[in-house]
Amino acid sequence: MSKPLAGVRVLDLSRVLAGPWATQLLADLGAEVIKVERPGEGDDTRHWGPPWHEHDGEKVAAYFLAANRGKQSVAINFGTEEGAALVRKMAADADVVVENFKVGGLKKFGLDADSLRAANPRLVYASITGFGQDGPYSARAGYDYIIQGMGGLMSLTGVPDGEPGGGPMKVGVAVADLFTGMYTANAILAALYRREQTGEGATLDVALFDTQLAMLANQASNALVSGVDPKRLGAGHPNIVPYQPFQASDQAIIIAVGNDRQFARLAEILGRTEWAADPDFATNAARVASRDRLVPMIAEIIGSRSAAQWLDQLERAGIPAGPINTISQALADPQAIYRGARIQAGGGDLGEVPMVGCPIRIDGERSDAPLPPPALGEHGRLLREMLGDDEYRRLKAAGIVA
Repeated sequence: MSKPLAGVRVLDLSRVLAGPWATQLLADLGAEVIKVERPGEGDDTRHWGPPWHEHDGEKVAAYFLAANRGKQSVAINFGTEEGAALVRKMAADADVVVENFKVGGLKKFGLDADSLRAANPRLVYASITGFGQDGPYSARAGYDYIIQGMGGLMSLTGVPDGEPGGGPMKVGVAVADLFTGMYTANAILAALYRREQTGEGATLDVALFDTQLAMLANQASNALVSGVDPKRLGAGHPNIVPYQPFQASDQAIIIAVGNDRQFARLAEILGRTEWAADPDFATNAARVASRDRLVPMIAEIIGSRSAAQWLDQLERAGIPAGPINTISQALADPQAIYRGARIQAGGGDLGEVPMVGCPIRIDGERSDAPLPPPALGEHGRLLREMLGDDEYRRLKAAGIVA
């Protein structure tokens, strides 16, 4: 089956996570993605180990593998005029360029949006930065950890003040980067769709800080409507009760009651049918107001039996619940195995690479890109075909390509 983006060529000048995450999704959807990296160094995340993946003398950090499936790697030093000219030539034949340099960082090489779109008006040019192309912080570098703090997320995550170990914490994965990558991919798809109607490309400005504010979702809405900043609730939910982990006799489980009918069934399972008629507990709004009374009573009962016993009973009653798995347990879960979440991407210089695949299925077909993550400069043949053997060898001897 032909993939939706078959025939779309993406020139990926990005590195680390937000940009590569966007272009990996485009590759999964069928685009040809050519990743331009620095000779001898490559994407910074190639070196962010341990842990490492090693094959036939090639060594790359596991971090890099997570965001670079489906791409072809060419090594070009575009800090030189000849290298920059080569990238400009590649951009002239591209449909999409993605970059995440500082604002204005590519202008001196003639690789900025205005320069490349002047030569290729149909080009969709996506710039990812920490704070956007304008504004008082536009010149600042953007790092996920800083953005999680500045953008309000860390005020919501972590143990509540006054409890042991209290204080803000970052999320365990770089969610500002990942969400920015997803917003960027969506914007690129929208721009390509518009181009089909107008023939014109687009210049896209996507910022980690803007994304972090947007992904505050209901918490931002809570603050805007109430005028009160939400507080850290640990693993609790600001708008729903009970909706959090509870410690069973052997391990913690999550119980996520989404409506009053589910709460009535939970009360019956817990042997407290009177709660369903109690005005302090009968509605979600009442339970939120009575959180400090209700949650400890539920916790005491849950602690009397094993997780397996509770999960079986909760599932039969139609109450959302589940265990808190490690990553290895999650990937080994029967549902993950059945859905093929874990894949082996092979056939390249890095050998067989274990990965988590693309979660998208189209007409029943998985959308995993066929190419594995590339070794640095693995697809130099693309440059050789473009330049010819003699010119390629000359530029390689000069360190401009590798």
